[in-house]
Amino acid sequence: MATETSSATTTGTAVVGRLSVLDRFLPVWILAAMGLGLLLGRIIPSLSGVLDAVKIGSVSLPIALGLLLMMYPVLAKVRYGHLNTVTGDRRMLLSSLALNWIVGPAVMFALAWLLLPDQPAYRTGLIIVGLARCIAMVLIWNDLSCGDREAAAVLVAINSVFQIVAFAALGWFYLNLLPGWLGLPQTDLHVSIGVIAGSVLIFLGIPLVAGFLTRLIGERRKGTDWYENRFLPKIGPVALYGLLFTIVILFALQGHTITSEPLNVVRIALPLLAYFALMWGLSFLLGKTIGLPYNRTATLAFTAAGNNFELAIAVAIAVFGVTSGQALAGVVGPLIEVPVLVALVYVSLWAGRRFFPPGDPTVPHRRTPPAPTGKPVS
Repeated sequence: MATETSSATTTGTAVVGRLSVLDRFLPVWILAAMGLGLLLGRIIPSLSGVLDAVKIGSVSLPIALGLLLMMYPVLAKVRYGHLNTVTGDRRMLLSSLALNWIVGPAVMFALAWLLLPDQPAYRTGLIIVGLARCIAMVLIWNDLSCGDREAAAVLVAINSVFQIVAFAALGWFYLNLLPGWLGLPQTDLHVSIGVIAGSVLIFLGIPLVAGFLTRLIGERRKGTDWYENRFLPKIGPVALYGLLFTIVILFALQGHTITSEPLNVVRIALPLLAYFALMWGLSFLLGKTIGLPYNRTATLAFTAAGNNFELAIAVAIAVFGVTSGQALAGVVGPLIEVPVLVALVYVSLWAGRRFFPPGDPTVPHRRTPPAPTGKPVS
């Protein structure tokens, strides 16, 4: 990805000058994609109905296709034969489980009640967001920050299993049981396990199998050198194209809703901003404290900070309705998450150089970069 093409040089060559145009201006393209989606959703209200007319499970077909395009190249890069080095790292695995399934939902619950005490619908929507752990876009943020691809694949797979098993139970706990203990208003959440399993299958299962088979067949027929240095650089940019396409479609589907309620969007955005900053910062600090190298620290931070907004939106719509405040809270999620986590990619790269020891070879500018994913700009 972009950050993988950068390394410090003795001649002082500017890193930015060595990136492809796509990679160099990635934040600009993402903001433009968000703006285009919002504009399309606003000026063509019927567009959302057209885009959402065909679904795979509970997910719009265009979004599903965008996610598949986005995730496939990243999962094709994973060295599946090296996964045993990840599963043996109990510090990272246990930390990730605690951050994702204990700390994350609790932080979102606290922020929702603290900042939206008079808005039960938005509060419930945010709590649902906190329960939907990320299994899709996190692979992009991890790759951009030069995180450990193999570790990200393992953590995402673990989150997927826990999501199927624990989502409904945690929803009952945080919306019904815990508020009752605290003397707060309660909300019932009835969600189908099939909805959750379908989300996992679409957003992770299909691209994971495709990525695994691509590496297996490619290395057997052409060899590892061809696969790593010729094939992967060609498909690498597809991930970013898929990301931009997904953002345009997602915001086009919900653009009218977001732009018609700007003050409510601001209120929902505040706890989300606090959540992303707290979860990423806490996770990054924990990774550094327990002695993880930079690449696994970055992976731990991004897998803990991201959320599966597609699942959260699907659940909110299925339970409370498409025009509900709960659904709006889910829709606002990616509006805040995308630019914030892009910014945190840059923070992560800076923190790696600033706070990790010189002997850590996983810090981006200290390792030999792999072949670039895009055509370098001279």
